[in-house]
Amino acid sequence: MTTREESDSLGSRRIPADAYYGIHTVRACENFPISARPINIYPTLIRALASIKQAAARANARIGVLEAGRAKLIEAACQEVIDGKLHDQFIIDVIQGGAGTSTNMNTNEVITNRALELAGRQKGDYAWLHPNDHTNCSQSTNDVYPTAVKLALAFALEGLLGELEALADGFGAKAEEFSGILKIGRTQLQDAVPMTLGQEFQAFSVTLHEDVQRLREAVALLHEVNMGATAIGTGINAPEGYRQEVIRQLRAVTGLAVVSSGDLIESTSDTGVFVTFSGALKRTALKLSKICNDLRLLSSGPQAGFAEINLPPRQAGSSIMPGKVNPVIPEAVNQVAFAVAGADVTVSMAVESGQLQLNAFEPVIAHSLLQSMTWLQQACGTLHRHCVQGITANEQRLRDSVARSATVITALAPVLGYARAAQLAKLALSSHRPVTQLVGETELLEPTELARLLDPGTLTGAVQATPAQAVRR
Repeated sequence: MTTREESDSLGSRRIPADAYYGIHTVRACENFPISARPINIYPTLIRALASIKQAAARANARIGVLEAGRAKLIEAACQEVIDGKLHDQFIIDVIQGGAGTSTNMNTNEVITNRALELAGRQKGDYAWLHPNDHTNCSQSTNDVYPTAVKLALAFALEGLLGELEALADGFGAKAEEFSGILKIGRTQLQDAVPMTLGQEFQAFSVTLHEDVQRLREAVALLHEVNMGATAIGTGINAPEGYRQEVIRQLRAVTGLAVVSSGDLIESTSDTGVFVTFSGALKRTALKLSKICNDLRLLSSGPQAGFAEINLPPRQAGSSIMPGKVNPVIPEAVNQVAFAVAGADVTVSMAVESGQLQLNAFEPVIAHSLLQSMTWLQQACGTLHRHCVQGITANEQRLRDSVARSATVITALAPVLGYARAAQLAKLALSSHRPVTQLVGETELLEPTELARLLDPGTLTGAVQATPAQAVRR
């Protein structure tokens, strides 16, 4: 293999001649063989890093600390990375010591070597264009990395929100389809009052749309960044005017409404925003999991369970029981929710464990949050396309359960009184006779009044009930 030689403060190493990364990346790969998952599994993180380097190059050129020709080459290399090229060169493990320094250096080296190539020079010609002196000019890992994580999360949220909104709309479409199907609601897994299957699915839609809004609110907090803080927030080695200019350029490059933190020392050490964002992701995941629990219960059977709805069959469910079909899509989404909840604990521990002017554990924060977002996005899409769109109602089963249910007596309690209604409900359960038959036999209500009170629209709240008169005996 053809190689080139690169040196750092620890010595020299041979680097593959065609590699865009350099010696710092190679050392980090040797030091952190942890997860076998390189940072390029998160394209939004790579895009964010390149966006920062591009904005910094523009800012440095404008304030006169980076020669315009070199700045243009760095910009061009960054744009290629933003457009999706060279991502295979970002090979640092997602779990790493050094507060993200390895990731920042991997980025500096890839962009520098591509810029050198664009200039017609050899990779590794750092005397002409240097990863630290030029590509990392006016920067530190300690402002680049946390800013990159925030931008990556904001980028990634676009995909997640798209799938979440589509899923919520999918439940809404089912709500319309099932709007006229009466069923018995349940509280504490016991029969409650009637509702429509459409109302049940509409609740799923509404609760997910609420989480879209909560996530939009949480992502706004990510727009405050600490570029210009450099090492600990004092701005050492950041020239006058750089802080303001790099924010302007970062807005232009990303299209995000980024702003500079009010106190750079505070924002360099504080990672509380990641706790807030992680909490919003966990909320969404747990609500999705609850919905999946409901889908699994409602489809349980098909003979001995609830069997109120039918999930689309996706695969054979057993290696021993012929014909068995399991709710595999909701089960998969449940497991994603468990992982997101666990990641939230990881983020919380990492945020709490930062010391003094820097949190060294931002890599695991980034990995936890980006993994949660990636998995949630895929889970929402899978649940929508492979499950929700194909759900059907078991209408005969639902009609039978409503006809047998003693809980419809609740609608008559204001007229009959709670005690008498309870007696009738108990008699209906013990005799296996419909409430309507028992009320009719006792002539406690006129037939027309009974029919009106037990009309599906009245039972489900679609029509406001008016007082009825009991027959006095």
